[in-house]
Amino acid sequence: MILNNPKEDIGFDFDRARQCADTYSNSVGVRCNIINTLGDTLYSCGASTICDICRNTVVPAGRRQLCIDSHLYGSYQAERFGGKYIFFCPLGLVNWASPITLNGIMKGAMLGGPVQMVAPDDFLIEDIIGKDIIDESQFAVFRKQLNEVSIIKPDVVNSMSELLFITAAHISDVQPSKYLTEREYQEHQSDISEYIHYIKTMGGDETSLEAYPIDKEKELLSLISLGDKAGSQKVLNEIFGHIFFSTGGDFEVIKARILELIVLLSRAALEGGADIQQIFGLNYKYLIQINSFKTIEEMTFWLSKIMARFTDCVFNLTNVKHVDVIYRAVDYVKRNYMKKITLEEVASYVYLSPSYFSKIFKEEMGRNFNSYLNHIRIEMSKRLLMDDSVVLVDVSNIVGYEDQSYFSKVFKKLTGVSPGKYRESRGQIKGGGN
Repeated sequence: MILNNPKEDIGFDFDRARQCADTYSNSVGVRCNIINTLGDTLYSCGASTICDICRNTVVPAGRRQLCIDSHLYGSYQAERFGGKYIFFCPLGLVNWASPITLNGIMKGAMLGGPVQMVAPDDFLIEDIIGKDIIDESQFAVFRKQLNEVSIIKPDVVNSMSELLFITAAHISDVQPSKYLTEREYQEHQSDISEYIHYIKTMGGDETSLEAYPIDKEKELLSLISLGDKAGSQKVLNEIFGHIFFSTGGDFEVIKARILELIVLLSRAALEGGADIQQIFGLNYKYLIQINSFKTIEEMTFWLSKIMARFTDCVFNLTNVKHVDVIYRAVDYVKRNYMKKITLEEVASYVYLSPSYFSKIFKEEMGRNFNSYLNHIRIEMSKRLLMDDSVVLVDVSNIVGYEDQSYFSKVFKKLTGVSPGKYRESRGQIKGGGN
């Protein structure tokens, strides 16, 4: 199903991408979407999914942008992590993305899913669903639809993600439309030329141009840190105009100034809240790419793309990023609670520093990481205690506690009774449970 006009400014062969999406979806039996660099879905194939129902009824209108942003976030992460990325959408469903890249620049992406990697009853989704993402009156509808989502093992999901990467790479080999690229290129150069003309005719003289426009640079950094893409582009064009005019078009000098701007742009993105590892990774990639350009126009057009990307990294996707991090962390805990788990280990799994992960985990979950881990272990132990075939002294070890006395202490703190009393009462206790 074609959802948006695919002929406008996407920069890749849409018909070929659509054929690849159909083939992929038919082969693996999951839905496949094609999106552009704004996160808009251009094409969707495969059976209707929970996503359609949620967009129309379950998710409040004011929160539906989160679903769109999650696709864009997954695509950016895929570009960052070698061409594929498995992520959780705001509803806790598993998706995967691979970018469609041409000449080193992402032009769109393919997405697979949604699926689940565990049964809904075990997902503990209630702990992270109450952030106004789902309309409370529609929660029963959501739970019903959730039961119909396919459950696929993590290793199979990883294989599906790898296959999507291969599919997207096949599309990425196609050269982009010269007309679309040229039109955007000419519009960009026109903006810069317009500002050069303004300098020449509105009161500037060459003496006044000798001083670098520090104020404009500060304004640019401020706009990037606020995530203002349109405002940033306008000011960046003005800085370009000054550099062109004041350097006489010297290619090497302009290249040096652009390198300086990349460093400044990345610093502004970091100050605005962008992920430090992602920005540094992009910087490394961009600093390698700059040597491939032969003209000033190519470099400046490329820098505009960098600026837009850094701006996207600031605030536009912050909420989605946190949702994905929390779901990934919870999923990891759920699959490994029976082992020794540390906050540092989980932070590394979600690609964040321990301190930053600890901060956002507490903000999003309303409790710190260790408290949540204890909560999961105790909930799992309750199920074991209801099974008389499991020896009481073995329960603590099965759910990840090396010290039985510590397990008993935590269990009583959270439930109000000892593990033995809980088994004797068949779980009929009052209070506790948190």
